[in-house]
Amino acid sequence: MQNTITKTWQETVAQFASESEQMGELHPEILELAYQENWFKLFVPEVYGGAGKKLPEILRLEEELAEADGSLGWTVTLCAGAAWFAGFLNPDLAKEVFADRAVCFAGSGAIGGTAIKTTNGYLINGHWKYASGALHATIFTANCSLKNTDGTDILYEDGNPKVMSFILKKNEVNILSGWSYFGLIATGSHAFEVSNLEVPLNRTFRINNTIEVAGEGFDYPFLQLAETTLAVNSLGMSNHFIRLVEQSFFSRSGLKRYNEEQIRYFEKELNRCKSEVKELKKAFYRSFDDSWEQLVSGKSISASSLDEVSRSSRKLAHGCRSACDFLFPFCGLEAARKETEINRVWRDIHTASQHALLTFE
Repeated sequence: MQNTITKTWQETVAQFASESEQMGELHPEILELAYQENWFKLFVPEVYGGAGKKLPEILRLEEELAEADGSLGWTVTLCAGAAWFAGFLNPDLAKEVFADRAVCFAGSGAIGGTAIKTTNGYLINGHWKYASGALHATIFTANCSLKNTDGTDILYEDGNPKVMSFILKKNEVNILSGWSYFGLIATGSHAFEVSNLEVPLNRTFRINNTIEVAGEGFDYPFLQLAETTLAVNSLGMSNHFIRLVEQSFFSRSGLKRYNEEQIRYFEKELNRCKSEVKELKKAFYRSFDDSWEQLVSGKSISASSLDEVSRSSRKLAHGCRSACDFLFPFCGLEAARKETEINRVWRDIHTASQHALLTFE
């Protein structure tokens, strides 16, 4: 009788992560895994064929994905996060979009385009950067300022320019190769543009406005949703890095390169870094879980709790990076060689750290 052993998803990711980086996009084997596991539909309601998971579970999973591979965690986080917009889409459009097994949302939070109302919809022009997953995305989300036909802004009652979000299909956009950064390479976070594209009226939506499906979480504030999902990516990547640091150091110390006092110092500092990251993680999940419980039980979250979620997200991201920076010199030249796993993880952490939401602690 043939003895077959089924690989875990973590083993599959580890096998192909380096090839993903060389390709500049997620390897087909990893993409197939994402489709099987419904990772790009984490937030999508089950009525549309999605995973129907709730944010507390999603955060823990995104931490695991980022620990397995930074580019995978980041791509799933950004693409699944964009698919959270499913809760605000026209139901007929949502059914059409999510019927595709390989549906994947990409997009940008920036207001990179303009939209002019037409008889049947909107005429859109624009350019948006940093669309993670662009090379395999089927849907692109784009924020546009609404304009009058003479080019002047359409304003809200408070005098600010009116902004709306739009759903664009892959064959309607032009992807602009330009993700030339030293980390998160396999996210393929390229730019995209459209020129004189007319879309129908049902391709518009506004988040945290009219919720089109029943389900918990679509009224969780988008700012904190974004901050928390990005923070757990930093956590996952850092856990991966710290594990590799320990392996790297002791493989070198095995060569009698260090004396006993030096080894004790490293062990003390390694344990300190591990402990600090662990405590930051506990504080982060405690503040988030409290905010979620308030939302589920009382339909609202206090301003102080939301402030604490934001603070703990930033503290976690900054603390993780600080721990990795402190430990980096103990890894030897292998950590500076771009072909190694430990160098890829270090580059991913520092590329992720440049996201504007978590810049200031």
